[in-house]
Amino acid sequence: MLELTRVVKQYRIGEERVRALDEVSMRIEAGQFTSIIGPSGSGKSTLLHLLGALDSPDEGSIRFRGTEIGDLGEDAQAAFRLQQVGFVFQFFNLLPTLSAWENVAVPKLLDGTGLRKAKPRALELLELVGLGDRAKHRPAELSGGQMQRVAVARALIMDPPLILADEPTGNLDSKTGAAILELLGEITAQGNSVVMVTHDMGAVDHCDRVITLQDGRIGADDIVAARVRA
Repeated sequence: MLELTRVVKQYRIGEERVRALDEVSMRIEAGQFTSIIGPSGSGKSTLLHLLGALDSPDEGSIRFRGTEIGDLGEDAQAAFRLQQVGFVFQFFNLLPTLSAWENVAVPKLLDGTGLRKAKPRALELLELVGLGDRAKHRPAELSGGQMQRVAVARALIMDPPLILADEPTGNLDSKTGAAILELLGEITAQGNSVVMVTHDMGAVDHCDRVITLQDGRIGADDIVAARVRA
């Protein structure tokens, strides 16, 4: 579904140019839960930004279903991010004045769908993540785990084939984090692909594949054969 070929991303620090990603090549398959791990500065967040068209590579190719996303114009990249990618962030990024279901519906509003029309699907997704009884609650009335579940529901509202999760368990206790990881794993059973950046080594138990980055290069790429979904 998603293919990277010899991708390079560089940043200038003073007079020096640093390669955050150094000729990275990989394929992300449909229905796969992939974890990207590695030390700070290894290129994990840079890679996630490139996969979500939040940035463009300096060299190499990133193709999504045959389309070169690095060559898309700004409007086309914005449409790609809205319609093809769901983002789940460590700090939730919920709008404090909106209810849970309204936060879930925000991408639909950005796509031109009215709030009333978007509401049934938003409520359905909150039921899916176990928050049907919290639909009218604002973020301040929710726990950290509940806010992250709202964020996952929001990431699914456009039915995107690709979900990108940046440290989704970073602010959660171990039990709640495990529940979020299980939920992300269940999403891949529907054919979606999930790519997660994490420092949580326990998270790999919930993944089908673990990619290790080191100094901007792939150090290891392992299929987790023991992964079994409930």
